Amino acid sequence: MNEFVTFCRNVFIPVTNICRNKCDYCTFRREPQDTEAKLMKIEEITPILEQGKKAGCTEVLFTFGEYAEEVPEYREWLNELGYSSTIDYICELCRLAIDMGLLPHTNAGVMNYTEMEKLKPLNASMGLMLETTADVKAHQGSPGKEPSQRIKTIRYAGDLNIPFTTGLLIGIGETLDDRINSLLSIAEIHEEYGHIQEVIIQNFTPKPDTPMADVPAPTEEEMMQTILIAREILPDDVAIQVAPNLIDPYILIQCGASDLGGISPTTKDWINPETEWPSVSELKGMVREFTLRERLPIYPQYIKKGWYSDELKDLIESLADNDGYRKV
Repeated sequence: MNEFVTFCRNVFIPVTNICRNKCDYCTFRREPQDTEAKLMKIEEITPILEQGKKAGCTEVLFTFGEYAEEVPEYREWLNELGYSSTIDYICELCRLAIDMGLLPHTNAGVMNYTEMEKLKPLNASMGLMLETTADVKAHQGSPGKEPSQRIKTIRYAGDLNIPFTTGLLIGIGETLDDRINSLLSIAEIHEEYGHIQEVIIQNFTPKPDTPMADVPAPTEEEMMQTILIAREILPDDVAIQVAPNLIDPYILIQCGASDLGGISPTTKDWINPETEWPSVSELKGMVREFTLRERLPIYPQYIKKGWYSDELKDLIESLADNDGYRKV
C-alpha cells in the first residue's frame, strides 16, 4: 500500500488548439477559421505564469495541438510571431517560465529526436499519452495517434534521459487485452531506459458535439480493474496517476494509484474544461486516511540521478527538499 499520495501544483498553458489529429472524443482542437482557434502570444502567457507563481505553483504545463505547422493558417500565425517552428517558440516560452521560477513540462504530441533534444534542457519532465496500442476507430484521421509513432517518441525520451509521463485513455474502443498490451509495452520500454516516472490511467469522458458523445464512459469497476492490472504489470518505481477532476480517486488509490497529477489553482483543465480542479484542501478530503505530499514535475528519483540540465539546476534545488519533494 502507498505510504502517501502525491500531486503537483501547476499552471496549464494551452499554447495552441490547432492540431493535425481529429480524434472522435476531442473538444480541444479547433479549425483555424473557428473564432476560438488561437496561438497564445507571450504577452498573454506572462500574466498567467505570474499568477501561477504567486499561487505557489512549481510546474507550467505547456500543451498544444500536434504538428500544427501542417495547417497553413497556423504557419502564418507562427511566422507573424517571428518563429518558423512551434518547438522554437516553446523553447522561448520555457525560458520565460524558468526565469519566473516555474519548471516546464511540455506535452507536445509526437515529436522527432531532434525536437526532443532541443526541448530537453528546458524541461524538468515531458509527456505523451500512449492512449492505446490498439488501432481504434476513434483515432481514424489522426496520424499522430498511430501507436508505433507514439512508442517511438516515448523511446526517444528514454534515449535522452528525459523523466517522462505517459498513460492510457480508457474507454475509447479498446479491449481489456489491448489495455494489458499497452501496459506491457510501457513496462518493457521502462525496463530498457528507466525514464517513465508515472503512467496516467485516465477515464474517457463523453463530450457533447463530438462523434463519441453517446459512447458510455468506463465504469468504476473497469477503472479499478485497470489500476490493479497496471500495478501488477508496471515496475514498482513507476507511479500510477489518476485524474481527481474526472473520477473519485479514493477507491483507485486503494487499488494502487499513488499520484493525482497536476492540479491548478489558477487555470482550468483545457482538455476537460467542464470539470473543475479540486483545491488542495478538497484533495486532502478525497484521499482520506492517506497523507498528501506535494512533488515537483520531476520525480525525486530523477532529481537524485541528476536527470536535469544546468539551466534547471538552481531552480530545482531551490524548490526540492532533501527527499526530492516540494520544499514546505
